[in-house]
Amino acid sequence: MSCKSTKVAPSVDFDHSCSDSVEYLTLNFGPFETVHRWRRLPQCDEFVGARRSKHTVVAYRDAIYVFGGDNGKNMLNDLLRFDVKDCSWCRAFTTGTPPAPRYHHSAVVYGSSMFVFGGYTGDIYSNSNLKNKNDLFEYKFATGQWTEWKVEGSLPVARSAHGATVYSDKLWIFAGYDGNARLNDMWTISLQDREHACWEEIDQSGEIPPSCCNFPVAVCRDKMFVFSGQSGAKITNNLFQFEFNGHMWTRIPTEHLLRGSPPPPQRRYGHTMVAFDRHLYVFGGAADNTLPNELHCYDVDSQTWEVIQPSLDSEMPSGRLFHAAAVIQDAMYIFGGTVDNNVRSGEMYRFQFSCYPKCTLHEDYGKLWENRQFCDVKFILGEREERVLGHIAIVTARCQWLRKKILQARDRQRQVRANEETSLPKTKQESNEESEGAAGGPRDIPSGNRPSGTQPLLEVFIREAEAQPFEVLMQFLYTDKIQYPRRGHVQDVLLIMDVYKLALRFKLSRLEQLCVQYIEASVDLQNVLSVCENANKLQLDQLKEHCLNFVVKESHFNQVIMTKEFEHLSTPLIVEIVRRKQQPPPRLYSDQPVDIGTSLVQDMKAYLEGGGLEFCDIILLLDGHPRPAHKAILAARSSYFEAMFRSFMPEDGQVNISIGEMVPSKQAFESMLRYIYYGDVNMPPEDSLYLFAAPYYYGFSNNRLQAYCKQNLEMNVTVENVLQILEAADKTQALDMKKHCLHIIVHQFIKVSKLPNLRSLSQLLLLDIIESLATHISDKQCAEMGSDI
Repeated sequence: MSCKSTKVAPSVDFDHSCSDSVEYLTLNFGPFETVHRWRRLPQCDEFVGARRSKHTVVAYRDAIYVFGGDNGKNMLNDLLRFDVKDCSWCRAFTTGTPPAPRYHHSAVVYGSSMFVFGGYTGDIYSNSNLKNKNDLFEYKFATGQWTEWKVEGSLPVARSAHGATVYSDKLWIFAGYDGNARLNDMWTISLQDREHACWEEIDQSGEIPPSCCNFPVAVCRDKMFVFSGQSGAKITNNLFQFEFNGHMWTRIPTEHLLRGSPPPPQRRYGHTMVAFDRHLYVFGGAADNTLPNELHCYDVDSQTWEVIQPSLDSEMPSGRLFHAAAVIQDAMYIFGGTVDNNVRSGEMYRFQFSCYPKCTLHEDYGKLWENRQFCDVKFILGEREERVLGHIAIVTARCQWLRKKILQARDRQRQVRANEETSLPKTKQESNEESEGAAGGPRDIPSGNRPSGTQPLLEVFIREAEAQPFEVLMQFLYTDKIQYPRRGHVQDVLLIMDVYKLALRFKLSRLEQLCVQYIEASVDLQNVLSVCENANKLQLDQLKEHCLNFVVKESHFNQVIMTKEFEHLSTPLIVEIVRRKQQPPPRLYSDQPVDIGTSLVQDMKAYLEGGGLEFCDIILLLDGHPRPAHKAILAARSSYFEAMFRSFMPEDGQVNISIGEMVPSKQAFESMLRYIYYGDVNMPPEDSLYLFAAPYYYGFSNNRLQAYCKQNLEMNVTVENVLQILEAADKTQALDMKKHCLHIIVHQFIKVSKLPNLRSLSQLLLLDIIESLATHISDKQCAEMGSDI
């Protein structure tokens, strides 16, 4: 089915200057940076301001403001300004009394002011008058006025090396060092009304981070994040998030990161962390006596880490600690810090974020599972015969065990129908349909699985599974994720054990590993005996071993055996624990690689490439040529197909494919299917022209594909492929890309003229090339050509 009227994406610019009013696509279609890139900017001259560390930087409009720190000899209280447009340094204009020289303070921006809180003051050269502060100063950017806020009532204990941020018109202060001990308290103060402002201590709950200092905080998605820092013996590389509304802390688990996945950064202190879009970026710091300079990125949505690979022409900063960072628009600026040999730095670096829209593949399939739209299979589970609906395409792509069950159920259903049909006389229409099938129709779909109207749900009986763990397993099939057990909820852990049992039976290696990691990470003194007993009951030997080893640990044993749960433990398990304590078995180490199974992306790729052919239930027609596909997958990824299948599904099960009024090439169409099925964005540059408008026309969740199309066109037009891209640009009316191709052809014509594709161009395109050549030949070249004749 194709649309008659041309749709124009709101994010696309068009050239309306042509007299025939045809809308021409141009490449000015969005502020997507294509690569991550570091750039070294002019460093701060000594006559403007000293090299420093332990300072703060904040961003206001188009400038970075640097305050305080130390230069290795003295504490500082000067205020420097770096203009990011001019790349120039100067001393910021100030009046009034500034804060005393200090370092390890905090600085934030609220409205048109900077607020500086606390820090360490005194004379480090003579080691006198050293003390922490809890004062609060405001600097107004418009007037340069420094003012101290005198606050009545309770005050936070004086501190340095703490975290600070602004949220909901308030300054929030967390943890730090008071001169004797590390802290983990939290205070807040409203910045709206100076006259009535007062400090309030926050009653925190949940998994509160250990007392710590020299850590960064960042706000993303209405939550505050804290990563690592100096916590004494408890120092870890944990990431914590704080809910401002409920004042609740949560440790973000890493147990879902399977082997082979990028791990979190090493534990560290003196590093920076900034938020941009849905990501947190961690740079530098001291990590176990090293100064790493990798940039780590945490995706808040997918809860995964990665190390950023910058462009090859990047000017990377060296490793450092006690530097400072801020974000302006789509770039991070890093200034100063302590580098090798305790040297202070005056360098400024700019990191350009590559801000592609995120991949929504897992979210889109997850919504399909949650909404249960277009379900075509009903699983009937356990002795109680509980019902769980699903989609044959997703389930058969992800799980071979369930695939066999579905095939068996489908064969039984067909046999029942065949028996029913043989007992009824055939109509004339049925006879005609059979003869058409014998002659061979246009549909390239296995016999007996051709699309038709609404069919009853296929019923699949699974006696081995109960509904609750099976639903968790299904959630994994659609999203590659399961919900992490809530802390203190032993029932959550026992549920994951039931899921693990199913994963073993269904041979889902990836889910097995996920369950084991979740369960082992959730075992604690309160639940270890319950988990151990359940593992023994379910014959999950690996988990039982983990629990037994946990119980007999020197620091755990006495606490565990004094609990009431131990009194009610089965006798055989008590015997095992006592024997394990008296004579621990030798520890066995295996060099065998762990099978982590296949991912959602890998499975959907294999499904598109032929693995799902026998489960196709829709025909996509491209210029009359059939391409079998799967309704549920198309509907999950495209609101165009979702609306079509919901409201006006074609009776013959065939859909004509176009992008607006344009029919894409077969190659471009296959590229689009790869994006739909498994999120792939790799394609030849000429496909990018065909698919540029596809995200808008087909209603994809975002314009990620569009952003990659732009990069592909900008980066990959070469002499070798310029003629193919010229043809695609002409067909899609991408006028500026066609002009760009003609420019390349003219300036590289000797090489282009030897390409075999030149002879196969249309007459009109050959005339365009000749006209462009004529336009670019100079008068001198014409005279030289004339003298040769």
